[in-house]
Amino acid sequence: MIVKITSEDQVTFPAGALEGLGMQPGDQLELEKVSDGFMLKRRRFDPSLLGYLHDKIDPNAEPFDIEKIRSQPYDPSLRD
Repeated sequence: MIVKITSEDQVTFPAGALEGLGMQPGDQLELEKVSDGFMLKRRRFDPSLLGYLHDKIDPNAEPFDIEKIRSQPYDPSLRD
C-alpha cells in the first residue's frame, strides 16, 4: 500500500487500512522505530490524563483490550 505525503507533511491512509486497525475518529497512531523502519501502532489513551498515576504505568505494557476480555466465555468460578 502506498500513501502520499502532502506539501504540509500530512499523510492520508485509505479507509480500509484504518478500518482494519479498528481506528475511529479521534484515535491516535503511534510511530515506533524498529530495526528496519517504523511500525504503526494504535494508541488508545493518553497516559498524561491519568494525573499523578501517569508515571506508574509501564510505557512498554500492552494496551488493555476490552474486546478480547468480552469475547472470552463466562467462568462462574471467578465470581466473588
